[in-house]
Amino acid sequence: MPGVYSYGAASVGSLATTIGLYALLTGSGEAFNVGKFLEQTSPYAFAMLGISFCIGLSVMGAGWGIFLTGIIFCEVVAIYGVIMAIVFSSKITGNLKAGTSDSLYSAENYLTGHLLFWGGLTVGLCNLVCGVAVGVTGANAAIADAADPQLFVKVLVLEIFGSILGLFGLIVGLIMTGPAQEFS
Repeated sequence: MPGVYSYGAASVGSLATTIGLYALLTGSGEAFNVGKFLEQTSPYAFAMLGISFCIGLSVMGAGWGIFLTGIIFCEVVAIYGVIMAIVFSSKITGNLKAGTSDSLYSAENYLTGHLLFWGGLTVGLCNLVCGVAVGVTGANAAIADAADPQLFVKVLVLEIFGSILGLFGLIVGLIMTGPAQEFS
């Protein structure tokens, strides 16, 4: 499997190099403007993408952990993602009047959109890692318990440390999105 990652990294690197050289040699380097992209993208799009990452990566982590373990240890990871998606979506309102795009692109809305994006991504990635960690330790706990029953409590403590990653992501996501106001 390490070969797959090397080929993937080499492919991404060569693609980035090709695009960079094309932009440099044709004189169209200003066409790649990250700031312009961030200004023209709707804050609602960033908020919705963050909520999607939150719930999607959390459910994927829970599913991956259940796949690795074979028993249901990781369902709380998906529940964390659903709870945080509900909390994040409470910041999204439909108060915009038709035809007033100036109020959509206000500084407060940009802040809310980006906070929800990065908060959702943080919660989702933490829950993805948590699901995999709990799945791996749960599978190894079953094997260790079959070999030596005295190891069960020790491995269970390691599994608890793995599941704390998801709770940590939930807390960090709440702290990150604390300053976010509702869209106005």
